[in-house]
Amino acid sequence: MIFHIANFYSKCLWIVLIIAISFNTPAIAANSGKDILDSKCLSCHTISKKTPSTLKELWERKGPDLSSTGIKYKQEWIKQWLQKPVRIRPAGMFYGNHIKKGKKTDEVDSATLIKHPKLTGEQATLVTKVLMTLKQNQNLVKTGDYKPGSISLTLGEMMFDKFKGCLACHQIEPGYGGLSGPEVYTAAKRLQEDYLISFMRDPQAWEPKSIMPNKHLKETDLQKLVHYLRALSQENF
Repeated sequence: MIFHIANFYSKCLWIVLIIAISFNTPAIAANSGKDILDSKCLSCHTISKKTPSTLKELWERKGPDLSSTGIKYKQEWIKQWLQKPVRIRPAGMFYGNHIKKGKKTDEVDSATLIKHPKLTGEQATLVTKVLMTLKQNQNLVKTGDYKPGSISLTLGEMMFDKFKGCLACHQIEPGYGGLSGPEVYTAAKRLQEDYLISFMRDPQAWEPKSIMPNKHLKETDLQKLVHYLRALSQENF
């Protein structure tokens, strides 16, 4: 009799465990980094390298290509930014889609810009781990390409603005600079230095239809520009 009662309770315990597992498994799957990425990110971003063959395809992108995240972005920055997203491109991915006529010049039509969704700390950590495994353009980045050094903000700005003309498209502080490209006063916080060297050396190697011009920069100038971006990122804007 005691044996049958024990056997009965043992079976009941297994049934409870099976029910608990069946209820919990979908929740665990739904909260994996890959699933969060699929459900919240891939409507605007791509994680498989697919180079646009036309300018129209490039301009229709809603978010940047994430297929090389692991060799492009800094991990801690991604995790923090996903929790508190702040717009990096004042006029969106392609400025032509978000411009309206102003009183004196064209202005950004903020009503057309899409807000980036916020993730919880746990979600951001899971998604970041997945993103950092994506390294599809690894052949373009050489580890140690950037040689740490320094440059004064005055000389750096003169080079960035006057000599290379980069201020026409990029802001070096909030509200100062062009709107067609991403701000650069946060560039060194979010982007890996070796990537910056590689991209500025040949933007079209990364994106054949990129509107970023190839300035055919000397290697010494590439280093100086990254020195400047690093110094700029330390300013308290």
